[in-house]
Amino acid sequence: MNTLSYKTVSANAATVNKEWVLVDADGQTLGRLASKVAKLIRGKYKPNFTPHVDCGDNVVIINAEKIVLTGNKWRDKSYIRHTGYPGGQRSLTATEMFEKDPTRLIEKAVKGMLPKNTLGSALYRNLYVYAGGEHKQAGQEPRAINLNDYK
Repeated sequence: MNTLSYKTVSANAATVNKEWVLVDADGQTLGRLASKVAKLIRGKYKPNFTPHVDCGDNVVIINAEKIVLTGNKWRDKSYIRHTGYPGGQRSLTATEMFEKDPTRLIEKAVKGMLPKNTLGSALYRNLYVYAGGEHKQAGQEPRAINLNDYK
């Protein structure tokens, strides 16, 4: 009997091909940018994607201060945290958080789209966000991509 036999290929730390990718956030919508970046970090655009392995790319995001939020989200969207003490709930609007640190909005959005486990923590370390057009990862020679080419 002549049949073709295919084996499922699982990536591991030795066989993973990690790249450096540069994304320009100028004029991008926050949520759409974050979901595509989370997929890049996770490695879902690669043919050898394995759910339990860090097989994604290292992503550098520049121009974080030029991000776009639609509707009234600058005023209505709130980020809530808790100090751990009774009555210690604190909240910031998107505008207040953006004024403190423009990179924080993108970081929180991407982190919320990654797995909530040790793999997610390791994946989050592959994200580098900068407010301006300059970045510190020039030595890695990141490849500039257009996020509009990805689904």
